[in-house]
Amino acid sequence: MPGLLGKKIGMTSVFSAEGVNVPCTVIEVGPCVVTQVKTADRDGYEAIQLGFQDAKDKHTTRPLQGHFKAAGVTNKRHLAEFMGFGSDYKLGDEITVELFNDTHYVDVHGTSKGKGFQGVVKRHGFGGVGQSTHGQDDRLRAPGSVGACSYPAKVFKGTRMAGQLGNKRVTVQNLEVIKVMPEHNILVLKGSVPGAKGSIIAIEK
Repeated sequence: MPGLLGKKIGMTSVFSAEGVNVPCTVIEVGPCVVTQVKTADRDGYEAIQLGFQDAKDKHTTRPLQGHFKAAGVTNKRHLAEFMGFGSDYKLGDEITVELFNDTHYVDVHGTSKGKGFQGVVKRHGFGGVGQSTHGQDDRLRAPGSVGACSYPAKVFKGTRMAGQLGNKRVTVQNLEVIKVMPEHNILVLKGSVPGAKGSIIAIEK
């Protein structure tokens, strides 16, 4: 689907027409520049590659510098492909947040906050053993037994255990568009989106 790259600025809240306080996320969306146009004849599928945020030469590899020079644009820090734009866009075209002027709902892709190595209570919502009697008092947040009996005598794949939490690609669907501010390249969405402040996210129609 058509979309743009953006940067998460933070969260705030607005009041609806009914006087309800609505939490929302403020995102700086675009402007994005077309750096490559892929066609079905040459690439096997139709899509356009968009670049977001300027980058210095010393932070851009030589192959990418040649890629941007061939497209006639400045170096870009972030690249992403989007389908569904059709053949209306050419190399160097700039796409702004006005793309979402007539859009009521969007999907947002981002990388969730990394929480590091966490136990089962925080990672999976376990309640803990909760028994300080019956011969133990130092295992209140332990997962308990994870194995089976002598048969199958193994721990099944996918068993919920402690481990890395967060820092994964997350998609939130059907977020309502509260407001589009083209003069500031701002998009306001209802609810929260994955990622920390300043993280790069992709917004699709």
